[in-house]
This record gives sequence, structure tokens and C-alpha cells, in this order.
Amino acid sequence: MPEAQLNQAPGRANQLRPLLQEWGGALFGLLLLFIPLLYDLLNGMWMTEEQAHGPIILALSLWLVYRGWPQVRALTDDQPGTKWGWPVFALGVLFYLFGRSQHIMSFAMISFILISASVLLVLRGGRALKVLWFPFFFMLFLIPLPGEIVSMLTLPMKLAVSYVTEALLYGLGYPIARTGVILQIGQYQLLVADACAGLQTLLTLEALGLLYLNVARTTVGFRNVVLAILIIPISFTANVIRVIVLVLITYYFGDAAGQGFLHGFAGMVLFISALLLIVSLDTLLLWMAKTWSARRAAKEAA
Repeated sequence: MPEAQLNQAPGRANQLRPLLQEWGGALFGLLLLFIPLLYDLLNGMWMTEEQAHGPIILALSLWLVYRGWPQVRALTDDQPGTKWGWPVFALGVLFYLFGRSQHIMSFAMISFILISASVLLVLRGGRALKVLWFPFFFMLFLIPLPGEIVSMLTLPMKLAVSYVTEALLYGLGYPIARTGVILQIGQYQLLVADACAGLQTLLTLEALGLLYLNVARTTVGFRNVVLAILIIPISFTANVIRVIVLVLITYYFGDAAGQGFLHGFAGMVLFISALLLIVSLDTLLLWMAKTWSARRAAKEAA
């Protein structure tokens, strides 16, 4: 082995050893607690269409932690942890025990967030949590809402999506009618289901918008505020586009196509259209901000 590689190997080992000493026990405990939970989720709730965004949210949250970790190290390498992490840890354990024993996944997911945050507090302190606040906030989208709340909020959303879909397609000359959340187009009847225009879909799109805001952050406060407010109507618009695509697929290709592979394709259309709307609106807001800044500078120069 060349001498340069021999010199690099001890250096890497010296860098890895402190990390293992600091995080090895904590990571082992987290894996011991949450690998069974992850297995249950992957074979249960995350297999449903309403909660299929769970693995994506978890992966993105871990990526956001990885992305912010250099800043955490720069700010906290010489800072001790805080004992305030232990009460958070105790609360997380209570949520874990109750959630796992009673099979309440909402509590189990809350425990994952609390215990992970407590480990960060104990080992790196409050400054680290301040840097990584967004990944932990983003994890809140992992928590399934109670069925009563979902049902209460989903029906008005489905009615609104159904109404807008009918109005747009009728205006374009399609033979469509609506009864509640049932759309009749030609010889086909389509029920606007929870997965197509429900609360969980809206929350997933909200998560996508907030992730975009965090990754593509700028110093233009006006842009950030306006885009954050408009994420809700953007999400609603993307839902309408998805239902329109499903209706047209069924109308032109039949019920089997609408409920088969192309149904999943319509789900892709949902997220692609939402992302395109967010990026387009963001580009417009940045252009407006630059234009106003240029005009202000020109007035001041005059």
C-alpha cells in the first residue's frame, strides 16, 4: 500500500472513533427501539395509498439532518449537551410505550420525533436543535391524524374538488354531471375517493411545498411569506388536476384504465403539477422582487 494511503487510513480512523464514542450507543438504542416500528409501518400503514408518503417523508427528513450536520458540528463541537434533553426523552418513552402497547401509530411516531430530538439535545445541546429545527418539524407529517378529524375535513375538500372538476370539464364541452362527490361522465361513474382529494394528500403536498421553501431558501422575505401562504391553493389546484386526469383517462380509455396503472400515473401527475406550480410561482415572485428592487434603486439614484 502506498505511503499516502497508509497515512490517510489512521486519519480516517481517528475521525471515526470520536463519532462512534459519542453516537454509537445512542444510534444502537434508536435502532433497537424503532426498527420493529419501521417494519410494522412498511408492512402496514405505509402500504396504504393514504399513507404511502411516509417513507418519502422519513428519507427526506434524514437527508435534511445530514445536510445540516456540518453546520451543527461547526457550532457545537466545543459546546456541551443539555440536561433538558432527559425530560424530553422520558416523554418520548411514555409515548412509545403507550403507542406500541395500544397499537396507536400516532403516538409511536411522536415518540420517534421526541426521542430523536432528546438524543440531539443531550449530546449536542439546544443550539444543535435550533439548527435542525426544520427536519424535526418536517417529521410531523409522518404522524397520521385521527380518523374522525380526517373524515370531518376530507368531505368538504372532496366536494370542492368535485365541484371545480365538473365546472371546468363542463365548460370545455364534456358530458359531465355531479352528485355530491360522484362524477358522471359519459357512461362512467367515478367516486372522488379520500386518496384522490383527501386531507392526507393535501398534507403531503404541503410537505412538498415546505421542503422546497427550505431547500431553495432566499433572503427575499416577501417571496417566502407569499409562497408559504399560497401552498394551500397550489395543493388544491394539483388535486383538481389529478382528478381531471383520472376522469379523462376513464372517459377515453375505459374504467379499467382509470383504475389500473394509469391511476398510479395520475398520482405522479399530482406531485409533478404541484412542484411545477410551486417553481413557477417562485420564479414569478423572485422576478417581481428583483423588478421592485431595481425600480427602487433607480428612484434613489435619480
